[in-house]
Amino acid sequence: MIICLLAVMGLSSCAGFETVPADEFASRLAAGNVQLLDVRTSDEFNTGHIPGAINLDWKGTDFVQKAKAELKPSVPVALYCRGGRRSADAAKALVKDGYEVFDLKGGVLAWAEKGLPLEDVYGNEVDIFTTDSGKEVYVHAMIHATMYIEYDSLTIYIDPVSRQGGREFLYMSMPKADYVFVTHEHGDHFDRNALANMTAAQLITNARCAEMLGYGIVMANGDVLQPRDDIKVEAVPAYNCSPGRENFHPKGRDNGFILTLDGLRIYLAGDTEDIPELADVKDIDVAYFPCNLPYTMTPDQLVNAVNIVKPKVVFPYHFSNTDVSVLPARLPDTDVRIRKYQ
Repeated sequence: MIICLLAVMGLSSCAGFETVPADEFASRLAAGNVQLLDVRTSDEFNTGHIPGAINLDWKGTDFVQKAKAELKPSVPVALYCRGGRRSADAAKALVKDGYEVFDLKGGVLAWAEKGLPLEDVYGNEVDIFTTDSGKEVYVHAMIHATMYIEYDSLTIYIDPVSRQGGREFLYMSMPKADYVFVTHEHGDHFDRNALANMTAAQLITNARCAEMLGYGIVMANGDVLQPRDDIKVEAVPAYNCSPGRENFHPKGRDNGFILTLDGLRIYLAGDTEDIPELADVKDIDVAYFPCNLPYTMTPDQLVNAVNIVKPKVVFPYHFSNTDVSVLPARLPDTDVRIRKYQ
């Protein structure tokens, strides 16, 4: 009867521990008095983990002994791994030693699917998406318009800057860039110092930035590039169209980009407003829309842009002091995620 009741509640019980879905797992963490343990490898942990977790590799040597040294026996332990298999095995081992344990159903992938918070070893917020063939895409939110994407052993930087909003980014100690995308020449997108640490990467940008640097693969609005069989890049228009704003980002100069990674379509809108060409942006899984008055979109324009493009997940970015907290309520049928893209 107890097992049946747990199943109705969305929980399961196995070998003395509970397996709970992501929302319930998050609620228990928020309530406090729990020890959070990530049992993946250190590399997996560094790429993206639940904030506050400690890391002990289940497949490492002396897991139980190390757990006893790290964990208080009187405090419940919350466990997770990538998909749930390793954490279930670890939970069984800890239960045998007298720990009260609950396990995240579906692992960190289920957590990420809900848009719940993850962070990397550098303190950046992380979101994980899954491609058509089951590969994982990690998007690391750095600041403003700067992020990096990890996919299939590749690292792709978008508009990397060295300093922004009181933060400094030391790219020499971060994942090595394979591709770098720069949307346009403004200093919060185009940074020679940052690019100097990425000279081995392929730079993809517009004509103006390539001219200023003396190198780079040039893409104009409408161009398509296929760096690999499973990667496609489309350069799309990004410009101001409101009266009096046209000189901020003139039509035809700058790019937005659509990255297709093994079928997962990510739209990086660049500095733009809700221009007519948004009607041509199709089948988007994840979209990044700027919301920074007066240079890009107002919140009203962003809502309009989302309603035109209809992406599955939306991130407002490049928003500085614009209040984007109102957007989830204004887009109730869209998964809107607010990250630290001030």
